[in-house]
Amino acid sequence: MEKTFPLTTAFAEAIVSAEPLSDGAAVAAARKAIVDWLACAFGGASDRTTRILLEQLPAGAGEAVIIGQGRRTDALTAALINAHAGHVLDYDDVHASVRGHPTTVIVPVLLALASEERLSADRLIAGYIVGLEAMARLGLSLGMRHYENGFHATATLGTIGAAAAVAHVLGYSVAETATALGLAATHSSGLRLQFGHDAKPYHAGMAARSGLLSARLAKAGFGGARDFLDNPIGFFSAFAFGEERPRMAVEGWGSPWQIVAPGLTLKAFPCCTASHPVGMIGLQLHGEKLDAGLIDEVLLTFPPGGDAALVVINPTTGIDARFSAEYVFATALVDGALKISHFGETPVRDDLIAIARRVRRRHHEAAPRMSNDPKTRFVIAEIKLKDGSRLVREFKGLPGLSDPTEKFRDATDNHPSVSAIPDLVRTMRSEDDLHRLIALLAHSLN
Repeated sequence: MEKTFPLTTAFAEAIVSAEPLSDGAAVAAARKAIVDWLACAFGGASDRTTRILLEQLPAGAGEAVIIGQGRRTDALTAALINAHAGHVLDYDDVHASVRGHPTTVIVPVLLALASEERLSADRLIAGYIVGLEAMARLGLSLGMRHYENGFHATATLGTIGAAAAVAHVLGYSVAETATALGLAATHSSGLRLQFGHDAKPYHAGMAARSGLLSARLAKAGFGGARDFLDNPIGFFSAFAFGEERPRMAVEGWGSPWQIVAPGLTLKAFPCCTASHPVGMIGLQLHGEKLDAGLIDEVLLTFPPGGDAALVVINPTTGIDARFSAEYVFATALVDGALKISHFGETPVRDDLIAIARRVRRRHHEAAPRMSNDPKTRFVIAEIKLKDGSRLVREFKGLPGLSDPTEKFRDATDNHPSVSAIPDLVRTMRSEDDLHRLIALLAHSLN
């Protein structure tokens, strides 16, 4: 008698049988998120590290577009490079259940797939919603220790989300899907110790390529364990650290879709999401015309686990400064803005570091540990001035963009060759629409 694997099978069945296009809110959220991610991908296309990948990866023959480069290559390489480019500025969306960045892994895979398969824009959108759902459900089922103990969920869950998206779009059987998921799970890797380094956005590229490859291998008959969620030495045993809630992988699937609730946060600033509440406080104080020279000390209070991603205290360049609460506070306060130019490869400004060195952190140990519930996220800033007076400011939740159109224009310098993309993404349905989008993505902005 053949063994059964109830949880993995249920997960695979949910992926295969999903019908997300019937949910108008999910489709609208997906369209908006794709516009936002394309802004990030165009913005990251000329990054130094994206150029290194282009130089070092052997480009195979193929019609998959490398966004913003005027070049085409094989699907696996394009998925990797575009995913990296979409994440390199740390400007792409984030999802609370994932505790990471789903779009920059899944959409590049589906765009690459469209170079080889007859896909409509509707199918791409459906695959994206399902891939995100798979990532988010696994994130919920793993608990918080996975991230806090050092794994980068964009990478570890992204491989599986990408494989799930492909399986849904191409109509895999349940058995093929389970195999693809298992192969993707064995690729799961990526450590938070790389935050602030070139390898951090490369995690998204790794996950995209591995997810697509896993799905391809499964379809070709390449074998693998089909019980990655059921096996006692499977995904939960390796990654959950005793906090697993396995049924969360399937319970409530699509009711509502995770892209709708809790939904994606589209980033307002090109730095780590965990620093955004800090930035909002700094911007508020700048608006109040607080003179940074009057500050003696700043104490930032987070919920337990709330600053886990902010691994840099003393940044040296704008790259590692993306993960520094101290720098973000100082920059927002002094400059009244958080721009891409604040987070480049140049050394951080001395005036900003002078303020950042007056900032300390602590945790409110009596507060609920930060979780997938946005209500558990907050930052309190207590500012002690040199005259002995004090100011207290608090920000709860996460700021975000409601419309990424201006972000897209800014990232592309409003280049006329790609200016039609936001409107196209908001309306595309057919195979011809998707081919038109891909043709526009092929334009070089250099």
